[in-house]
Amino acid sequence: MSYQSSNPLVGETEFALDGPWATYWIAFIRVVTGWWFFHSGITKIIESGFAYTYGSAYMQQMTGTALGGIPVWMGNNLAWLIEPGVPLFETLIGLALMAGALTRFAAFGGVIFMSLFWIGNAGFGHGVVNSDLMGLLLFMTVIVLAAGRYYGLDALIERTELVKQNPKLRYLLG
Repeated sequence: MSYQSSNPLVGETEFALDGPWATYWIAFIRVVTGWWFFHSGITKIIESGFAYTYGSAYMQQMTGTALGGIPVWMGNNLAWLIEPGVPLFETLIGLALMAGALTRFAAFGGVIFMSLFWIGNAGFGHGVVNSDLMGLLLFMTVIVLAAGRYYGLDALIERTELVKQNPKLRYLLG
């Protein structure tokens, strides 16, 4: 007996990347990932304004991580950038993803954040696969699948004359 004939779902649902279920799912992943970062950033802004001192204080204590002394140096010398930057960029990345505008560019910012979180939290008490890696994979998925083109503003932006005349801009969109 073939597996296909015993599977009751064969032929009932199409999960190809160009099918409707896949496009809904890709858009959903983009919006949920955006909400996650937007909520994280806007909460920090509401609670601390643009003086999120926990970020630089946390980095100053990261002596035993895979990044060595880099985060400690950053925490000591770049607090002026980290304190307003973390809540601002988390909020902007989240807004861009939810709207589906400049999606790849925004998701690349999320990759940077999640890479630093993943490596910075390198105690890896739960192994290499942890929530920071999962966040990193979400942002990479948004980039690879050009998630802004599915029910996002990037689909409209790509039709503008500016993008048609400068097709390399599509690398930031989608």
